[in-house]
Amino acid sequence: QVQLVESGGGLVQPGGSLTLSCVASGSLFSYSSMGWYRQPPGKERDMVAIFTSFGNTNYADSAKGRFTISRDYPKNTVYLQMNSLKPEDTGVYYCRVVSRGNAYWGQGTQVTVSS
Repeated sequence: QVQLVESGGGLVQPGGSLTLSCVASGSLFSYSSMGWYRQPPGKERDMVAIFTSFGNTNYADSAKGRFTISRDYPKNTVYLQMNSLKPEDTGVYYCRVVSRGNAYWGQGTQVTVSS
């Protein structure tokens, strides 16, 4: 069973920065893809930034130029560096990995961007 634990969310003012972390129970080498998704209040969950199974990165248009996804294999951790945060970035951020065709989600971490 894959377990994912996110952290790093919180309340930040517009223009601020946050770094989210997702620690996986297994080696990152065992996952074909991994990344971050966001669910704003009352809306559906959408992709923010991912590493694809080909090793490329994909970003949502709203995240390009402001967010950076990275990973640390020895620490089994995926990060999401978020800069120049906007109120519309508010939501619950979820980590997701795919292992052997199955998707696994973390419990989510709340990010609130407000003055």
